[in-house]
Amino acid sequence: MEIPFNRPHFTGREALHLSEAAIFGHLAGNGHYTRLCQEFFEERYGFRKSLLTTSCTDALELAALILDIGPGDEVIMPSYTFVSTANAFALRGAKIVFADSSPLNPNMDADSLAGLITGKTRAIVVVHYGGIACDMQVVMDLAEKHRLFVVEDAAQCVDAFYNDIPLGSIGHLAAFSFHETKNITCGEGGMLVVNDPSLIERAEIIREKGTNRTAFTRGEVEKYEWVSLGSSFLPNELTAAFLYGQLEHLDIIQQNRLEVWKSYLKLLQPLAEKGYIGLPHIPDFAAHNAHLFYITTQSRDERNHLLNHLTGHGIHAVFHYLSLHSSPYFSNKHDGRGLQNADRYSSRLIRLPLFFGLSEEETGYIADSIETFFEK
Repeated sequence: MEIPFNRPHFTGREALHLSEAAIFGHLAGNGHYTRLCQEFFEERYGFRKSLLTTSCTDALELAALILDIGPGDEVIMPSYTFVSTANAFALRGAKIVFADSSPLNPNMDADSLAGLITGKTRAIVVVHYGGIACDMQVVMDLAEKHRLFVVEDAAQCVDAFYNDIPLGSIGHLAAFSFHETKNITCGEGGMLVVNDPSLIERAEIIREKGTNRTAFTRGEVEKYEWVSLGSSFLPNELTAAFLYGQLEHLDIIQQNRLEVWKSYLKLLQPLAEKGYIGLPHIPDFAAHNAHLFYITTQSRDERNHLLNHLTGHGIHAVFHYLSLHSSPYFSNKHDGRGLQNADRYSSRLIRLPLFFGLSEEETGYIADSIETFFEK
């Protein structure tokens, strides 16, 4: 049996919308399907303003521009995250201050943040790993106390919640991903969410190359002009049309993924009870979206041997992030603090295959293969 790590799901609606987009004759950004997608998120999750982008990386870079992050500013974020989280703010000249992960799961340890804030801190970037919410009450209380911006890196968070509040709707800004590995996909694509009304106009201007073109298309100004520095972050209409075909089946996709996630949990619980592996910790305040399922091993060597074992059985499982504070680029810029939990997840975490349509037979085979490894 061969089981890939990921298999993009197609609802069957994408082709219809791609054809209609071509018939409409508007293939550049901000057309009919861009508006449909943005309105979907605003109406379903109460996002103040949704703006599609070409990727989540672009959405994060747009966020850094909107907040006018620059040299001398400090931005706090987790070390255990994808490099785009840090790149967006490092590109503006900011000093990145990495926080450790929680002992319970790979999310940033919210209780450690207060000690990282200085007079130069401008923003906290929160990453909800695997669609599992960080403790946003702690984060937002700190941000209000110190007058900081909060950016949610919600790349993995479509249809995930914190105390019944949609992730991406809590911080001042949020960034989502629609990469082919995500629950909802258009190959490459992303979205910036603007929850602070005072930032909406600036977001629209910077996203449209520094012009007030968006206001012009709404009839709010007589002509559009270059009014600020900016860049081009808009996806084309074909990307948005494909995405809309996915959004129409969001509930179906989510139900299936949650069933796969629960199947893993049930099958692997006996190994966790014996102390062989660790399973995902879901805090009481979090309702996750089954973006991924991970296990942790007792050591790096055991992790590597298990990955080789699974590969030998036709199962494509992968390790995930390597701590950014110890990366070749950043290691000599880090302040020397030990981030033991981030390093532990870097060396011991394994992501198992999880995608729409993964069968009970396949999850059973994966669980049996893991059990066989530990029996030996």
